[in-house]
Amino acid sequence: MYKKIIAAIALGAIAVGQAKAQSSVTLYGIVDTGLAYVHNSEGQSSQWRMAPSNLSATSWGLKGTEDLGGGLSAIFQIENGFDGSNGNLATAGRLFSRQAWVGMATPFGTVTLGRQYDPLTDLEQGLTADTFSGWFATPGDIDNYDSSARFNNAVKWVSPAWNGLTAEAMYALGGVAGATGSGQTWSAALAYSRAPFNIAGGYLHIDNGNANVGQRGTSTSDTLFNTPINAAYASARTINIARVGANLVLGGFTVGAAYSYSQYASDAASTYAGSEKYHNGSIFAQYNFTPAFMVIGAYNYTRALGDSSAKYHQINVGTDYLLSKRTDVYALAGYQHAMGDNGQGPAEASIGSYGIPAGKSTQEAVVIGLRHRF
Repeated sequence: MYKKIIAAIALGAIAVGQAKAQSSVTLYGIVDTGLAYVHNSEGQSSQWRMAPSNLSATSWGLKGTEDLGGGLSAIFQIENGFDGSNGNLATAGRLFSRQAWVGMATPFGTVTLGRQYDPLTDLEQGLTADTFSGWFATPGDIDNYDSSARFNNAVKWVSPAWNGLTAEAMYALGGVAGATGSGQTWSAALAYSRAPFNIAGGYLHIDNGNANVGQRGTSTSDTLFNTPINAAYASARTINIARVGANLVLGGFTVGAAYSYSQYASDAASTYAGSEKYHNGSIFAQYNFTPAFMVIGAYNYTRALGDSSAKYHQINVGTDYLLSKRTDVYALAGYQHAMGDNGQGPAEASIGSYGIPAGKSTQEAVVIGLRHRF
């Protein structure tokens, strides 16, 4: 694996060196690491830990375009995620875990093929507090608010902008012989932007694998079952997610709200009956005192219905200060209170999408960090 990484970096350096002879090739990346204190972590009272990827995922990548004439361009992007605290791959065994696709840009839209983000991530996520940090995401990221899932074998179309309106659609092929729909994913979203107002919404359907033909949990989607919040429903037949988000930008002041509905549907191979449903609502406010200094606060409420009865209240605050155009320092704090039952027992807290189970009904966390872009 390390030989592959070295080879990829070498190829990237060659590509950048040849960029002048082609249309465009860019090497880019982010390193984001902080020091965190967590109260209630995996059943223990307190923990000091390194906390990578707090505002942005630590990653590096290559992207490029070649002008083919006639309004056509060939495009590509490959992006590796890694742990800034120890250098390990963010996803074991997967070099380009974040993105790996090739496509064509045309006057009628862009078509890309490979490992990609879904349309909701592209169009709706940036209108929420998640654009600042995944610490602000839905508890356990049960609705893919913070892109815990990316999608393999995906074909995606992105429209041109039509008077502020943008559309996207994606289909990911399951690839299971004899069962066309097993493991498939499909999604569509719309966004409208007319200053100072922005709104977007859409739908995401994930097939979690056909237990009769393949294996439950074998899907084009990465797993969403990363915390005790929804771990009881890892045997779900399908996951269906609808999300909508909007914000209003008035000078240095931004306010926004989002809502999602997630359904984890069962079948005869599931370990639970019926459907588990989650309603999630969030609000946030952000103020930029100067172009270099900002603060943000948010509230998130999640309610489970169906097989379980958990409720989660979450409060987050954060601040960021730019030392330069490429380097900034930041601080984050979060609190979550869980109540009811999560399908396995008493509900556990787990702030945002960072997957640290509390082992208790409450969790508090504070982090300070440094981010550098290149």
